[in-house]
Amino acid sequence: MKQRIVFIHGNQSTHWAFAWTPWLKDELENLNYATFFETMPDSIIARSIYWLPFMENHIEIGEKDVIVGWSSGAVAAMRYAESHQVNGLVLVSPSYTDLGDNLEKQSGYFNTPWQWHQIKTNTRHIALFGGDDDPYIPQEEFITIAKELDATHFSIPNGKHFIEQSQFPELLAYIQNTYTTSL
Repeated sequence: MKQRIVFIHGNQSTHWAFAWTPWLKDELENLNYATFFETMPDSIIARSIYWLPFMENHIEIGEKDVIVGWSSGAVAAMRYAESHQVNGLVLVSPSYTDLGDNLEKQSGYFNTPWQWHQIKTNTRHIALFGGDDDPYIPQEEFITIAKELDATHFSIPNGKHFIEQSQFPELLAYIQNTYTTSL
């Protein structure tokens, strides 16, 4: 199977296409990357009992694929990589705790300890993008994840949670510089 860039959106989403995501999909496809952009089941709560099997059985994310996960989608990507080999994780505004948020608690992603070593073992490249002023995710979350995963960490000035951006050139540049379209 050819490498794909697989996008996993965050919770409270009724559709995958908002903010910078349609732009990224178009840019990647114009550069001949194979992509997967689709709305996840249970898209409001984003429960792991639905998302992780969907990633394995419907999307069939494999060892050549790169997962671009945004917010809760980044959390799902990390949990998926605990037990599956992937080429890369691109984590946009991830967290590793439920942040004291009831919706995040319901997701089930925070019920067990993180297997940081397994994520690193199962993933060739890991990058983290966080806004230096994210109103939802404390900077300490980004720092801990980057440290635990030995991830390349991009702190984007005035990035917030990347909801207001219609483009995300730093993310596209990272993908182009790290992943070839010919795998």
